[in-house]
Amino acid sequence: MTQTCFSPPVTSIIMAAGRGSRMKGYSGNKTLLPLVPGNTPFEGRQPILLNLLDFLPHGPKALIVNHCKADVIRTTAHTGVVCLEQPVLNGTGGAILAASAFLSQTPSDTVIITMGDVPFVRKATYKTLAAGLSSHELMILGFSPTDKKQYGVLEIKGQKVKKITEWKYWRDYPPHLQDSLTICNSGIYAARRQTLCRYLPILASRPQIIQKEINGRLTDIEEFFFTDLIEYMVRDGLAVGYHVTENEHETMGIDDLEALQKAQAFYAKKMA
Repeated sequence: MTQTCFSPPVTSIIMAAGRGSRMKGYSGNKTLLPLVPGNTPFEGRQPILLNLLDFLPHGPKALIVNHCKADVIRTTAHTGVVCLEQPVLNGTGGAILAASAFLSQTPSDTVIITMGDVPFVRKATYKTLAAGLSSHELMILGFSPTDKKQYGVLEIKGQKVKKITEWKYWRDYPPHLQDSLTICNSGIYAARRQTLCRYLPILASRPQIIQKEINGRLTDIEEFFFTDLIEYMVRDGLAVGYHVTENEHETMGIDDLEALQKAQAFYAKKMA
């Protein structure tokens, strides 16, 4: 028996429901794309999702599924993960809400929340995030890229996160303030389970109305965002902390073909 089996179990929630519309030329679920390519970047072995599952902490795991869910369920059937359907693709908050019943029943005190297209986060990083819950209700995994692009950024005071600000807002900040915001949000979190469960009904009661183009027409739809939940916690005076990865490659998300090929090259170098 490995040493990890003696550590307290950690519940993991993996968001794998989305369509991945930026992955042009591929209609499947992008979490099943290969890290070892074959004849094309879209064919090969070692799916992103299986690589990610190998590094998550010991404990119950739930996959949030929707797009090409049968393929995801079939690929992960041997892993013991529980697949939970997000009936409507209504944001990252909607994905966590789909896991509400699972979270209320899991025996773990600690919850890791991650995305299914971020395969290189190390076990030690998840462990550090979880350890941060000894003094915080929620921990955010941050990274400091050379180019912030359009990532959300963490606004920090001391060792606590005060706010996550999306690019559409911080892009209008004065240059000196933009330069001071160096830590970006990876979208990966650790949370105390009881605190998370206490705030999920609040999140469910406060959808945002977002306009999206559907069949050529702008349509109002309800979406839920996990970052809103963090905002509610901060407003209530709860401590939200952060940990910054040593290497931004660790939080590499695979959104488009360029990112996929970069990840495949990174994986090949790593395995060599």
